[in-house]
Amino acid sequence: MRVAVVDYGMGNLRSVSKAIEHVSPGADVEVTSDSARIAGADRVVFPGQGAMPECMREMDARGLRSAVVNAARTRPFLGICIGLQMLFERSDEGDVAGLALFPGRVCRFPPEAMVDAAGRRLKVPHMGWNRVKQTGPHALWSGIEDGSRFYFVHSYFPQAGDAELSRGTSEYGVPFTCAVARDNIFAVQFHPEKSHTAGLRLLSNFANWNP
Repeated sequence: MRVAVVDYGMGNLRSVSKAIEHVSPGADVEVTSDSARIAGADRVVFPGQGAMPECMREMDARGLRSAVVNAARTRPFLGICIGLQMLFERSDEGDVAGLALFPGRVCRFPPEAMVDAAGRRLKVPHMGWNRVKQTGPHALWSGIEDGSRFYFVHSYFPQAGDAELSRGTSEYGVPFTCAVARDNIFAVQFHPEKSHTAGLRLLSNFANWNP
């Protein structure tokens, strides 16, 4: 089994690839910016960190758009962090268009809502561990207890145009969607490669997923 981790210059790709190698030692895991290598992979992971305008620009500069879109339509596909946000139609971050594979926008945490239950201000970006409520069944949640904690680093989150896309929510001042799925695509706002046992189980589930 070949797993391609898409390299467009924006993300901690080594930690993602090493985590997948750990949970699936028989897999050939390759970090690549080669469209042909992505097209030939059995599974594709689409991570990302940073600002969405730069991520979209770097992906296009490397000629990877068509390879990513085709992979998202044809084989098991995992989006991580910005790799989730880029699947939507548009982001408020730089008012940039995404890949439009899912309906909806990516929005910034609203400043007026950034207070906790005790009235203390919450910092943006949302950084650290938070609980994830599973809002729908999915093979990638197998063996992961509802309410498990995952590691987040982000200032924006998706507002899906189709409620049926949601597979997980979390809360930081406001409730927000942090996992979406449709057909062969599963995407998360958190970082499974940094989320210890629960994150490794999700990656293991992805390596064995046959949608």
